Amino acid sequence: MSPSPDGVPDVPDDGTPPPPPAGRRPRRVPRWRRALRAAREARTVAPPPHDETLDDVLAHAPPPPPPPAPGLAAPRPDEAEGPFGPLGTAFNRSHPFYLGFVGAVGVLVALLLARAVTELAQVITFVLIAFFLALALEPVVDALERRGLPRPAGIVAVFGGLLVLVGSFVAAVIPVLVEQAAELVQAVPDTVADIQGQQWFLDLDERYDVVGRVSAEVTEALTTGDGLQVLAGGLLGAGQAVVSGVVSTLTVLVLTLYLLASLRAARAAGYRLVPASRRRRVQLLGDEISRRIGGYVIGQLSLATLNGVLTYVLVLVLDLPYAIVLAVTVGLLGVIPLIGATLGAVVVAVVALATSPWLALVVAVYYLVYQQLENYVLAPRIMQRTVSVPGAVALVAALAGGSLLGLLGALVAIPLAAGVLLVVQEVVVPRQDRS
Repeated sequence: MSPSPDGVPDVPDDGTPPPPPAGRRPRRVPRWRRALRAAREARTVAPPPHDETLDDVLAHAPPPPPPPAPGLAAPRPDEAEGPFGPLGTAFNRSHPFYLGFVGAVGVLVALLLARAVTELAQVITFVLIAFFLALALEPVVDALERRGLPRPAGIVAVFGGLLVLVGSFVAAVIPVLVEQAAELVQAVPDTVADIQGQQWFLDLDERYDVVGRVSAEVTEALTTGDGLQVLAGGLLGAGQAVVSGVVSTLTVLVLTLYLLASLRAARAAGYRLVPASRRRRVQLLGDEISRRIGGYVIGQLSLATLNGVLTYVLVLVLDLPYAIVLAVTVGLLGVIPLIGATLGAVVVAVVALATSPWLALVVAVYYLVYQQLENYVLAPRIMQRTVSVPGAVALVAALAGGSLLGLLGALVAIPLAAGVLLVVQEVVVPRQDRS
């Protein structure tokens, strides 16, 4: 054992401290020297055991994982292995190949969707009508479920009640409707003659020769081959329209039943596609939009039904003919937003005009008062918790929806606009406020 270069005796090989020299007290080693010695000993690497070389250790070590392929992200260490194996590596979304592939697929899907919408316009119309009816009936099913009735039983009860209501309406109204419609067609010549005999029409005919022009057009249409073909096509088209209407009604009812039964599961499956961090908020917004759309459908149907019932009472009070026909016509037109009630009023006023101009004036005054009550009293009370859309936005939405999808587009445009406004108020505006 020899002293180290720093003057501190080395520790023997067995690790015991060196014995003090004879006749002298052991010298105390400073703390910093002990730390220096410990650091020097830590730098000493022990050789591998004599029975296992470094080559043996490397030979038995597991191979390193292969590097990720171009365009793929490295696998995460916390990926859980599912029942069908590990999830695998995800695409690197910033890779040029990924961006180009997604863009090409997006363009192809857009073209296919445009063609599919054109080819399946009637089917899409049926599905949309059934979807809105299912949204309107779902709150009733939920109310029955909250009262302890199982959901399948609630769906059967609600849909059965709807069928009973529709069947009762058809059984009670359709025969009278057909009878009065036939009477209306038979009475058209007498009605036209009555209108021609009134003084206001005589003055109008004397100034513009209305009768002569209309008679010439009708005669030309009936004497030419095209006119007869149009007339025959109109009669055949009327029969086809009746059959098509029955088939369409049954199709919509069946679709409504299926959608009502699977609406909750479909909505839950759609929410699972949203990232978990935003799923709760998207679920709340989606449920609120569904509730508003369903409430709007119920409110619009309620207003249209009320308008039809009051029209029936008005026609009976004024002793006008064709009460059932006029009431059903006004009720159906009342479903159309913004202009439906006005169109119904015009139809009733024309029928009243054939009887007396004073009755037509009474009808016009009645509908003027009724529309004010509906717009400022009834509609706000019925729809205040469903849709809240400014008048200009509602008008633009109805016009745009009518231009794109016809009558159905005008019907669904306002609740869809209400849903878009809700998303803007709850998502876009708060984000802008925080920025």
